[in-house]
Amino acid sequence: MSKLALVTGGAGFIGSHLCERLVSDGYTVISLDNYFTGSKDNHVDGVEYREGHTKDIAGHVSETPDILFHLGEYSRVLTSFDDVEKVWDLNVRGTASVLNFCKDKKVRLIYAGSSTKFGEFDDANDGENQSPYAYFKTTNTQLVNNYGKWFGLEYAITYFYNVYGPRERAGAYGTVIEIFRQKMLNKEALQVFGTGEQRRAFTHVKDTVDGLVLVGEKGSGDGHCISAKKEYSILKIAKAFGGDIEMKDALPGDRNRSKCNFEKMKALGWKASRDVLEYIKNSHG
Repeated sequence: MSKLALVTGGAGFIGSHLCERLVSDGYTVISLDNYFTGSKDNHVDGVEYREGHTKDIAGHVSETPDILFHLGEYSRVLTSFDDVEKVWDLNVRGTASVLNFCKDKKVRLIYAGSSTKFGEFDDANDGENQSPYAYFKTTNTQLVNNYGKWFGLEYAITYFYNVYGPRERAGAYGTVIEIFRQKMLNKEALQVFGTGEQRRAFTHVKDTVDGLVLVGEKGSGDGHCISAKKEYSILKIAKAFGGDIEMKDALPGDRNRSKCNFEKMKALGWKASRDVLEYIKNSHG
């Protein structure tokens, strides 16, 4: 009998790739997604999709999964300043229910934290306090760790670093690579904020999912940073696309870079194998 994996946010960018991989690995897979940023266009064969808020997870999922990958949270820095109540609803209320679901059913939890908590800024290095999104995500990682201590919850926490690749989205809740790609296709100027020297370790979604699955199999505790080693400035990325560049004022909560400790993922035998500049080259000719 195959193992049962539950993926929250399974119709999202990263979640859909994870679902696809888990199915190919022989798992029975359930996705729980409220479709705030997920899309039915991201559905993959072999997955059972259930629509709903994670705060109601116990009502949507009567089964007891062998493992739960919790990706179904609000995940943008800039828009979180205008969406504080929504961030709280999805990332605090929802995740509290996910944790209690895992505690009550004794389900192994793989939690997707945020590398924004490791952000470095000109005047401070406390990335966890620089935006509502970063703050609530940091609070959740503390809560997951505490559920491990308080209730013996079996868990591992991962951190994503600027994930890019197929099914990435643009728009208000989009990510920079796809935003730039769409602007190039529409012959629009690429907007670069601040100095453009903010550095990012762009990590392909396939590498990210490889890391997630490995953590699911072998990881334990906090600190699994799933990141490419090479960093590029936002300005360099814009120039790699070509075309016109429009410099704009700096945005609130925009970090210079995010630190990464590679040791835990290295110990598991993982490293990124794809480079973002090659992806850019192939993505628009």
